This record gives sequence, C-alpha cells and structure tokens, in this order.
Amino acid sequence: MLVLEVLHGTATQAVFECRETPITIGRAAANTIALDNVHLSSEHGTIRREGNTHIYRDLRSTNGSALERAGHRIAIDATRNFECVIEHGDVLVLGSLKQPVMLRVRVSQRSETSDDAEAGSDGAGTEHIIAKRAIGDLPSVATQLEHDPVSALRVYKALQRLSARVDEGATLATTAEAIFELLPRATHVTILLRAEVDRDKYVIATATQRDGQALAASDVRASRSVLRRVLADRAGLLLANAAQELSASQSILAANIQSTIAVPLWRGEDIIGVVQVDNRSSGMFLENDLEVMLLIASQAALAIDNARLFAQVTRAADQARGENSYLKQRAHKAEFTQIIGEAASMKAVLSQLERVINTRATVCIEGETGTGKELIASAVHYQSVRRDKMFVAQNCATLPEHLLESELFGHKRGAFTSADSDKKGLFELAHGGTMFLDEIGEMPQPLQAKLLRVLQEGTIRAVGAVEEKAIDVRIICATNRDLQAEVDAGRFRQDLFYRLMVFPIRLPPLRERREDIPLLAAHFLRRFCDEMRVVVDGFTPEALLALQHYHWPGNIRELENEIQRVVIGAEPQQPIDIGMLSPKLRSVDAAATRTPAGEGTLKEQMDQVERWLLTEALRKHDNNKTRTAATLGITREGLHKKLAKFGI
Repeated sequence: MLVLEVLHGTATQAVFECRETPITIGRAAANTIALDNVHLSSEHGTIRREGNTHIYRDLRSTNGSALERAGHRIAIDATRNFECVIEHGDVLVLGSLKQPVMLRVRVSQRSETSDDAEAGSDGAGTEHIIAKRAIGDLPSVATQLEHDPVSALRVYKALQRLSARVDEGATLATTAEAIFELLPRATHVTILLRAEVDRDKYVIATATQRDGQALAASDVRASRSVLRRVLADRAGLLLANAAQELSASQSILAANIQSTIAVPLWRGEDIIGVVQVDNRSSGMFLENDLEVMLLIASQAALAIDNARLFAQVTRAADQARGENSYLKQRAHKAEFTQIIGEAASMKAVLSQLERVINTRATVCIEGETGTGKELIASAVHYQSVRRDKMFVAQNCATLPEHLLESELFGHKRGAFTSADSDKKGLFELAHGGTMFLDEIGEMPQPLQAKLLRVLQEGTIRAVGAVEEKAIDVRIICATNRDLQAEVDAGRFRQDLFYRLMVFPIRLPPLRERREDIPLLAAHFLRRFCDEMRVVVDGFTPEALLALQHYHWPGNIRELENEIQRVVIGAEPQQPIDIGMLSPKLRSVDAAATRTPAGEGTLKEQMDQVERWLLTEALRKHDNNKTRTAATLGITREGLHKKLAKFGI
C-alpha cells in the first residue's frame, strides 16, 4: 500500500492510503487525491506501479513537479521524460516552488502484500489486464488447439514458414506476417530484441503495419511501460484500455492504441526480446489472441536463435576462408631468425623488437618505402603469443576513404548503394591477432578518429551499424612520413599520434647497411631460381660490387625486383655478370666507385675503369665500332688500339 501524507500547501492536512494504482493527483474533484491549491493543475500527475516499483509522472502541469530525497531536490521535467521512481521517505513537491504542495511518500510492505493477496496476483491495475500467460501455460494452449483442427492447421501453416528462414531479418518479417495472418484485429507489430553488447538494453529490430509497410520512426510506439511490465511479470499480457492501464503513457496515447498484446521471446528462462502487437482501430483483442501469440513467440524465438546461429557459422566460415587466404600469401611465417641482416643497425632493431613481442604495446615502424616494414610486423606477430590467430595487413594509401572504412570496419547490408550483404571488416577478422596498418600517415582524418576509438575502447562499429562490437586486436603500424611533422601541419591527430608512438622503431635504409646487400642478393637469387627452375652460378665479383655501391632509393624492394629481372634473362649454369644489371647500376659514377681502393697501383685501377667503359660503350652500340668511337670522342683507329691493349 502507498501512503501519501500532505505536509504543506492545503488548508486541510490529510493522509491518503492508496491500495490501487493508477493514482491521480490534482485540483479536480475526480482525482484519486484531490487537493485544493490554485497552483496545481486540474490533473497534475499520476502514480503507477510496475512490479514492486512506484513511478510518478508529471502530466505536463503548468507549474511542474519535483522530488526531494536526502536533502536534494530533483526536477521531474523533460530531461527525465517527466517521470521519476519514488521511494519510501521521498517528498513530492508539486506546483509553485514558493507555495508548493508537499506530499511525503510512505510504502507499507505489509499492507501491500495483503492487498495483493486480496486482488488475486496482478497487483496494481488488474482490472485492465484482461489475461496473462506464462511460458508454463504453453502446453495447455497447444492442447486446446488439438480440439480445434481448423485453427491448428492455420497456425501450423503460418508458423511453418519460419522454419525455412535462416536470415534474422527475414525471420522477423515472417514473424510479423504470421501475426497479421492469425490475428485479424492486429494493426501494428513491433519486435524488440536484447542488444548483444548491453544485455539490459532492448532495441527495436522491426516495426511494421498490416499492409506490410515499415513504420516511420515517428510512428513507432513501442512503449517502455509495456516492455517493463512484460519483463517484470515474465509473462505475455493482454491489456485492454491500454492508455488507462499504462497510466497515460505518451507512446500509447499518441498512437490511439485501443488494446495491446505483449509477449516475451523466451530462450529457456532467458528473455531475448518482446513482441508488441497493437490494435489501433475499433474492437479489442480476445484472450484467445494472447494464446495464439504465445505459440507464435515460442516458434519465433527458436527461429531467431537459429538465424543467429547460422550467421555465426557463416561468419566463422568467412573467417576461416580469410585465414586460409592470408596464410597462403604467407606460406613462410616470418621470424626474427629468418630476417637477413648482419649490419649493426639491423641487429639493434631486432634487439629492440625482442623486448616488445609479448606485450600489448602498439608498435610504430618508421622507414623509407621498401625497407621491409611489413616483414618486421609479421615477425613480431608470429613470434608472439598471438601467432595462432590472424595477421592482417592493410595499406591505408591504396583505397579512398569510404572504401577503406568499409574494408577496416565492415558494413551492414544497405549501408550504401552497393552494400547488398553484410561484410565483416579486417579488424573483426583479426580478432585475437594482429592488425598491420601500413602507410598510417595517409589515413583520412575521419578514420583516424575511428582508429583512436579502437585503441581507447577496444570496440568497432561497422558502416551502417547501430551497435558497437568488442574486439581484441594488437595494432602495428608503419609510415614513411614524419608523423610529428604531419601533426604540426594539422594533417594527423595529435591524440592518435601519442597512442601509436608507444614503441617507435626506425628501419635503416639499404644504403646504411651495404654489408647486407650480398646476403640479400644471394637470398633473392636462390628464391627466384627455385621459382623459375633455373640454375645460375652466383654473381661475378664486378656484379656484386655494382650492387653494393648503388644507392638503392627503393631499398630492399628495388633490390628484389632487380634480381628477379636478372634471373629471367640469365643463362643457365652461368654467373650473373655486371653487363646483365640495369643501366642505372652500370653508370659512370658507379664505375668510378666500383674499383676497390688499395687493389693495385693507380694506373692498374684506372685501366680497370677504362676497360669497363669500353665494354659498356660497345654493348650499347651492338659492337658497332664506328658509333662507339664517336660516342667516346676518339677515332676508329684509336678505338682499335685500346681494344687490342685490353684484349677486348
């Protein structure tokens, strides 16, 4: 029982004992609690009961309402949707703040229990709940249908279509179709499902009307009061005169709902959603309609579970295919022991990486294009405890913004014109593993904000999705830009910069580790010879010297491409000679640096250079001595003398 004691604001002080709700408060005589105060509206507010909770609602009164609790005053206004839970000891403050009506709230548990026993079991407002059915009533409902073969056949045919649906959206649509087919009085159907992340939150999954058209957002009237009542009672409810039963709920009143059926979607003892069926025209739902809805809900819950399970299996298959694709591209997993590098600068890099392998720290690899940043990132992954999960790489400079967002975070069907199905993003594919973001400095700023959220919250949101999904991904990034300069120029977020620069690593360019060039060249030579099934007898000393003294602006990638080109044109069983290398490697500047210091006298070293120049000039002119002599600025006779001198 609820006891309201008038403390201030009326000439007559009184105590009101209220055994039933709704309780109306106002100046008009027809109210449950009629109070003579000019500052009150005729119908100022109501109190309703939901389970063991009492809720006060201000009916948009002229002077408003408030609540005093523990010395603090709480305004019951639009920020609270004009509602507030009231508890034992609270004081309602109604009307003018200068001369308010003040009502102390007392909840008598003993009286409430006895009242409930007298009322039957429904507590407040039982005269408007026409029927209530729990999940335990389902067998008796099915038994009743056995005695009505015509109705049983209609129900069977309507629900049979649910078993053929494997998509959640199609399952929800078929459920609504079955409801409209079996309940002729139904005009609108709304299905709410529990959110996957926030299990206390229920979101509208579908809302439709009898003609099959989806409801506009402004016309969706899924009442929070209905949802709370179903969850509290854990039963399906048939409410007649819905507006009065739900204490003037704004969503019920605005839709002119005459009667409502609301049933939970059960998964065992768990409620995964609620189906609300409205009658917004003439006539009322019958008790038999509630029983039919109980059957529909039981089959719909099973079908929704099956659809979600099918989706999970499909996602797992997609992930497996994705894993196979990525693993095939990386048949040889990179490890630090397989990385070629004897230079001191490379040994220092590998030593640093050993310390960060099994941490969650974000690694940012800086270095010029072609220095092997992805190889290093792959090695960190496959040496870590995440090695059994995916290593996924994406170059941020290769796709426009909207495609890159879809690639990284995925998208929902219908999110944009070409999105004809759901797509899992690379972050979700890499769950439990490592995500490598190459050229991070090229990432558009809107996506930088989404990446920052991944680093801060560990969640992603697909394009077109309303819910976030938790992921566990370690991020390794790489850049050939100066990120600090990008921050200073306003092209890169400073907060993201600090998140990424937890453990920066600089890879040296190939020109700073020339002693590794012969090792790398030999490695690529073996690889391409195996691929092309040819046997090449290594490099000549001159060819190796040319490789070592070239400045390699494209770094290791350029060296790899050079060796591949050479192997294609190589003669079997013959060494790679300097003449087979690209012209840029045989330039005059390179030739001058190719003669090692300290090997012979100055004249002997100059003779080596001159011999090489003569050989190159002849090769360029296909051994045409006249053109060769003209190019070198000497006579044909002079050319013959020099060729004879060097035995060419």
